[in-house]
Amino acid sequence: MRRSSSKKAQQSSVNSSATSKAVSKEMERIDNLFYVYADKSSGMIDPEGIESFCSDVEVDHTDVRILMLAWKMKAEKQGYFTLEEWRRGLKALRADTIAKLKKALPELEKEVSRPQNFLDFYSYSFRYCLTEDKQKSIDIESACELLDLVLGFQFRPQVGKLVEYLKSQHEYKVINMDQWMSFLRFCNEISFPSLDNYDEELAWPLILDNFVDWMRA
Repeated sequence: MRRSSSKKAQQSSVNSSATSKAVSKEMERIDNLFYVYADKSSGMIDPEGIESFCSDVEVDHTDVRILMLAWKMKAEKQGYFTLEEWRRGLKALRADTIAKLKKALPELEKEVSRPQNFLDFYSYSFRYCLTEDKQKSIDIESACELLDLVLGFQFRPQVGKLVEYLKSQHEYKVINMDQWMSFLRFCNEISFPSLDNYDEELAWPLILDNFVDWMRA
């Protein structure tokens, strides 16, 4: 009996040693992949490295999936990936080669499209565009591009009209986080294009009141 339990302990120790070996091998491959694209002097993947990476995974650098990948890595600076961010994202996706990464992208899209994840991704995409210290808003042009990218595939009619309105009005030069989050709430809650359940008495930002007036006119 004792011999069988010591055998089990040995087997379990062999298994855990094999697992930790596999994990460290996986991390080694993830790291090696990072250094293929990283800039030697900064030790980060910069915009040039990202372009080269996108070409290898056969995805355009303006594709929403690259933003989803940045979200998965919790990347902080637009156009740059640190080794720690890269490890975090690729480990979570269980992708230590370009081939595995290509296969992981459709799964990542599914993950982001779950409502709770999408809310997080949507607010992340705004913060990711704040490139200056203490910046709290993004210009209308960038906001329109971002809306199109992150919300366009789910709410094409609403986003089309919202972008048209934002580009034609002259009152607002920038969009802040509160307005940005309200756009998503608007798309989720308001009947479109009838807008018959839009109530201006509720706490909508003024920019959406103006948009609804513009639509009704």
